[in-house]
Amino acid sequence: MNGPAALPLAGRHVAIVHPAWHSCGTYRVVLGQVAAYRALGARVAPVAICDMPGYTPDRAWRWRSFVEATPELSQGERWFGGASFHAFAAPRFLRDVLWPYLHGDQAVIRAGVAERAELAPGLTDRRFDLVHCNHFFLMSVAKRLARGAPILLDSHDLQARQFALMNERTPWLPPRVTYDRMLARELELMRGADLLLHLNAQEYDDFRALLPEKEHALLYPSAPEAPLGPGGGDILLVASNNSANVDSVCWFLREVLADASIANLRIVGNVDAGVKARDPALYAAHRAAFVGRVDDPGAAYATARLVLLPTISGHGLSIKTVEALASGLPLITTSHAFRGMRVDPARFSDVIVADSAADFAHALKAAAADARVPSEAQRAASDMRRFYDAHFSLDAYRANIADLAPPLIGAAMRA
Repeated sequence: MNGPAALPLAGRHVAIVHPAWHSCGTYRVVLGQVAAYRALGARVAPVAICDMPGYTPDRAWRWRSFVEATPELSQGERWFGGASFHAFAAPRFLRDVLWPYLHGDQAVIRAGVAERAELAPGLTDRRFDLVHCNHFFLMSVAKRLARGAPILLDSHDLQARQFALMNERTPWLPPRVTYDRMLARELELMRGADLLLHLNAQEYDDFRALLPEKEHALLYPSAPEAPLGPGGGDILLVASNNSANVDSVCWFLREVLADASIANLRIVGNVDAGVKARDPALYAAHRAAFVGRVDDPGAAYATARLVLLPTISGHGLSIKTVEALASGLPLITTSHAFRGMRVDPARFSDVIVADSAADFAHALKAAAADARVPSEAQRAASDMRRFYDAHFSLDAYRANIADLAPPLIGAAMRA
């Protein structure tokens, strides 16, 4: 198809503001956003904002490792921003940002660093038709780029919940920041967006209640397709290094596996560092199963016959669950892995739901003994893959963005 109907954002300039993260769910979501806007004809400018001192855009050497870890974003223009060392040492930063952070205020530190981020003149001189911002704490950057253009804000879950979970294991100074204080800052910054996008059903319902005056949309993210073959003997567990994933992997190793040994178990992702830090003895006992970070986590599904989702912790949509659905492989999962999706995982023919360690271990033992490997055709035709195609594919995401973005741009131009 050609013409304006096929490319509703042709000639439009869109900035996608995102944290300078990789090897995580947020990064996979950002890749889907970039691909969707480009497919709709827009000129896309991804803008990575770092939360560490000294990552200013003029210090290219400091960004080298991030660029190497995110080659997908180098297929077009890309921009960087961050606060200088001087900004971190300023008395106002120490008083208003660092001091509350020492009491556990995860919201203030993220927003405070973003507010002080330096941006390249070539970026700030651009006129954007739309800014798509990821996470509330980057809203100050989004506003600087928008200059009157509409802002779409992807909430990526109710972040105050994530912060409270992170704080459980950190010895902050008393008095510790409250959940309500972090939530209040989150909501304050979110009010600056024109449309709030929510990646899962739970956060959509929660934010509609918390911010009834704002416009909201439930927009499942686009997750990259997982390979449908050729298959192999691997039993796969994919996880990045965050607190919820570390909790889940430790539970799996300690409570599900215990002293058992499962051949061909592969734990892929940089969660290995988190498990090693949390429980060195547990990591050592299962070291052979850890693969560590890989450049393309999706490729791990190509040589697998079974996927494990032993998720017991975390909030928001699980991108690794979406990737597992895309693979069409049989799954053993907890109910919690499907949080934020309005679907009962038991409806899928090749999914076993096991919420207790004993049930998970029993299901895993039986599945491990079954050496059958699903064919590419079987995986492509599975009800899991069909669900992914309908809700989480690039085509589905692109169609939703095509419905949401043009009216906002049009309204801004008429104002």
